[in-house]
Amino acid sequence: MKKVVLAYSGGLDTSVILKWLQEERGCEVVTFTADLGQGGEVEPAREKAKAMGAAEIFIEDLREEFVRDYVFPMFRANTIYEGEYLLGTSIARPLIAKRLVEIAAATGAEAISHGATGKGNDQVRFELNAYALDPDIKVIAPWREWELSSRDALLAFCEQHQIAVQRFNQADKPPYSMDANLLHISYEGGELEDPWAAPDPSMWRMTVNPEDAPEAGVEITIGFENGDAVSLDGEVLTPGAMLTRLNEIGGAHGIGRVDIVENRYVGMKSRGCYETPGGTLLLKAHRAMESITLDREVTHLKDSLMPRYAEMIYNGYWFAPERLALQALIDTTQQAVNGEVRLRLYRGSIQVTGRRSPTNSLYDETVVTFEDDAGAYNQGDATGFIRLNALRLRTAAARGRRGR
Repeated sequence: MKKVVLAYSGGLDTSVILKWLQEERGCEVVTFTADLGQGGEVEPAREKAKAMGAAEIFIEDLREEFVRDYVFPMFRANTIYEGEYLLGTSIARPLIAKRLVEIAAATGAEAISHGATGKGNDQVRFELNAYALDPDIKVIAPWREWELSSRDALLAFCEQHQIAVQRFNQADKPPYSMDANLLHISYEGGELEDPWAAPDPSMWRMTVNPEDAPEAGVEITIGFENGDAVSLDGEVLTPGAMLTRLNEIGGAHGIGRVDIVENRYVGMKSRGCYETPGGTLLLKAHRAMESITLDREVTHLKDSLMPRYAEMIYNGYWFAPERLALQALIDTTQQAVNGEVRLRLYRGSIQVTGRRSPTNSLYDETVVTFEDDAGAYNQGDATGFIRLNALRLRTAAARGRRGR
């Protein structure tokens, strides 16, 4: 392989990989750096890649595409993995894989490369999504091949090859492995590898401690069209701007922290902490919007399919036919999910205080009222309904097969 496209951040790992691909594999290296809203500047990666002799350099702002085409479709399904994880890292990988494959085609590269380790989920996500888009693409995963098995080994490699990287004293180096984008920040490693150890309060970056959030709280209104959030307190926003604003509001009120042990696709359990303030608000508001606009059986069908859909994303099957088929079903259900939801945020908690849909609400006040409904509902109809549903239970009980 003569040319490879590397997912490049400019940090220690990918800087070493760039040089390793050049020296050990004899490849021309094209670097690709994606701005997914991780914070900080991505442009310094250009100078680093240029200094290291990258053949071509791609740096792209993908924030709007990321939220519009990946985050929002996922949230239409109210997606949560194993009851708590909002899939912030998982949903970013298919977009990166897509651009790696597209850049490889545009530059004539035979292969792509990434810095994911052989223990994690990201290697699976990058590669499954890449193969779904280009069955002939080659993948170079250095962490599964080289003998550089520690941070000290990487730093020694940098010294040997005169690679400029940021160095930390033992007391100052980042204590966690972190991944950030516009949807979340994740924290793993270090003291978090002990599932009994509480995270240090200074770890959290997107959210304030709920105990320190404003005493007054805040109320916001999110408007939806076809299941996607389109306005905040009456102001129309792009998907990227919407999530950015919700992150700021949710973070200021201590919304969106979770500490979980999850089951990785590769077989091990892993403890991680996540901050997803804007996503947590979106999930709460979206479910409230669906509560008055979706038919009961459609709601229950979506809820039954959601765990499977979450697994598809977590495991790396975004471009697989089963995910695409399920997405088509989900998107069909969202045509009526239009209206507004009002939320109250207070010191880490979210309360739905109102929901309305002037054109698509299935909530009928004349039917549900405790006052005189003027014949809108015949309560006597419930007798036959109950007897029919009790028939099998009564039959079993009559034959001695009573419930215990």
